[in-house]
Order: sequence, then structure tokens, then C-alpha cells
Amino acid sequence: MTTSGTNGLLRKLEDVARASFLELFFDVVFVFALRALAQQLLNNLTWSGAFQALVLLLAIGWVWSLTARVTEQLNPRRPPVQLLVLATMVGALVLSAAVPEAFGKTGLIFAVTYLAIQIGRSLVLVLLLRGQELQHIARRGAIWHAATAVPWLAGAVASGTARTALWTLAVVLIYTARRFSYPLPGLRRLAGGDLPPGGEYLADRHRALFVIALGEVILAIGSSLTGRGFATEQTVAFVVTFAGTALIWRIYIYRAGEDIGPAIQASANPDRLGTLVSYAHLVMIAGLVVTSVGAQLVIDDPFGHPRATTTVTILGGTALFLAGRALLRYLVYSRLFGTHLIGLIALACLLPPMLLLPPLVNAFATGTVLTGIVIADNIRVRRHAAPISPPGPHRPSNT
Repeated sequence: MTTSGTNGLLRKLEDVARASFLELFFDVVFVFALRALAQQLLNNLTWSGAFQALVLLLAIGWVWSLTARVTEQLNPRRPPVQLLVLATMVGALVLSAAVPEAFGKTGLIFAVTYLAIQIGRSLVLVLLLRGQELQHIARRGAIWHAATAVPWLAGAVASGTARTALWTLAVVLIYTARRFSYPLPGLRRLAGGDLPPGGEYLADRHRALFVIALGEVILAIGSSLTGRGFATEQTVAFVVTFAGTALIWRIYIYRAGEDIGPAIQASANPDRLGTLVSYAHLVMIAGLVVTSVGAQLVIDDPFGHPRATTTVTILGGTALFLAGRALLRYLVYSRLFGTHLIGLIALACLLPPMLLLPPLVNAFATGTVLTGIVIADNIRVRRHAAPISPPGPHRPSNT
């Protein structure tokens, strides 16, 4: 990272430790974004609806990820940086408002807003950061995002399966381009060290986003209970779903959630590891969005008639979280923690009988699996705490 910059726009290396108030303010927008995603999924609780929600999550997650990388590099006290982040917030709010009908009447609004955020941010950075390495990265990003405008806009004017396919193509293109550092003909490939993330900073940002996602689940649980007069069934469902959310928080933060920063710092390619950590969090956040929908279904009708969609939603949200958490464990310690995989197997074994039982029983069974993981984690770490060892080459030790 550059230690000085054009008109003081770049952060000094020693200043990158914790997120600023501006960045935390930006994160608040994503409570609304995740709430909108959960509502979109709830309105179309099918496999196609789930896939559409995934495409939207990847797009919204990409907005957050690139903004986090920008605010990591730029001084948040500088007015141009503040205006850039605030403009992105406005765009993210419009983007989120378009989510529930993104595959319907607000598709064009979603696509145009997404492109305006991504291309606009890149062009502003190109103008602000003349002569800096970040300018070259921003220019490449602008070109690639402009290239994805074709499937985004074509999808927006199409409908049904065509829109889903074109938007999926757009998302795959930009994630693949980022994986290979935005390659362009005739230009050298950017090395992983060209944009090195501060380990503890990036960890702090991802923890904040995860807490935002947990907050959306809590909001869904509380909102579902509102206006029901605290009937016994709903109150029991409220307690069970909240307990499950608290267990998810405990499993996330235990060790690997706390050791993300040191792991990124230890890696010889922190940019690549930081990107993979972002992907692990996207999987976990996808799980929390599904968990939010499941919690609403449980509280709305705790002893309702068993439905396959309800059961898959309740168990599937937890399974997605555990899959992402297992990946995070591997990225921090180069080990796949057995308890998370055992939890996934347990959920798979529970699926057939849970299809015959009401939502509250499904939620209780899921909570039991999570409780077992928490207990096993505590026992395991007392016996042998895994050392921080991210996959791939490590940086030489200073000691």
C-alpha cells in the first residue's frame, strides 16, 4: 500500500487498522439490502427463486466488496472520498429497493443502478488517483464493468429465463475477471501484491458485514413476532429461532472468526486470500438470508402442515452457513474442521424425517445440531488449538 498519495487521498499504511465511522455508516445500508433479498426469496420460494436471489446477492456483495477495498486504500477523512462513499450509499439504497421485483418490473432500474455504481466509482478513482498504481486498477475495473454492461442491460430488457441467464453471465464474468486481476490485452497482469489488504482491517470489515447479516435475521425474527399478541406458539418459535441465531454467531466468531486478520497477514499472497475470505463470507451470508426466511416461516406458523420448501429452507440456511464456515476454517488453518462437516452430514440425515414434521420441530432439530457443534468446538480447542496456517506459501517470519 502506498504510504502517501495525491493530495493526501491515500491512507498511510500505519493508519489502516480499523474501519472508520464512514465505512460503518456505509455498512448500515446492507441491512436493507439483505432484508430486500430475504423478501425476494420469501415471495418466490422455489429453486429458480433461490438461484435468482443468489445472483442478486453476488451483485450486491460485489458492490460492498469493491467499496470496502476502496475505503481501505483511501483516507475517509477527505471530502472527495466521503462524497464517493455517500454517492455509493445512495446507489446501494436504490439497488436494494429494486431487489424484490428485480426479475420483474424493476429489472432495468436494478441493472442501470448497479452499473452506475461500479463504473462511476471506477471513473472517479481514475480521475482522483492520477499517477498512482490504484489508478491503473480502477481503469481496468471500469473497462471490465463496462464490458459486463452488455449482459446486464440485455437481461434487463429480456424477461424470465433469459434475464436470469444473462445476469448470471454478467456476474460470472466480473468475478472471473477479478480472480485474474482484470486482465487486458497488451497489459501486464497485476500481481497479488499490487493491492495488498491490511489483514486486521479486512477481517474487521468482514466481521462487521457478518454482524449486519445477523442483524437482518434478528430484524426478521422480531418483525415476525410483532402484532401476534405474544401467543404461546409464536413465543416459543421466537425463542427457538433466536437461540439458533445466537449459536450461529458463536460458531462464526470462535477462533477462525477472530484469526482472519493474522491469517491474511501471514499469507504470501494476501490479496488472493482476502478475496477467498470474501467468498467464504458470501456463502455464510447467503445462509443467513435463507435462515432469515426460515425464521419467518417458523414464527408465522410453528405447527403448520409440513412442506418440503419450508423444511429445505430451515435446514438449508444452516447448511449454507456451515459450508461457508468450514471454508473459512480451511483458509485460516489449512484444515477442514470436522465438526462443521459432521454438522452438514447430520442435517442431511435429518432432512427426510423433518419433511414429515412441522416447522418448529425443524428449527429445534437444527438448533440441536448447532448446539452439538458449539460443544464439540469447545472440547476440541481445549485439547489442541490449531495454529494459524493459511494455505499456500507464507510470508517470512520477522522473528
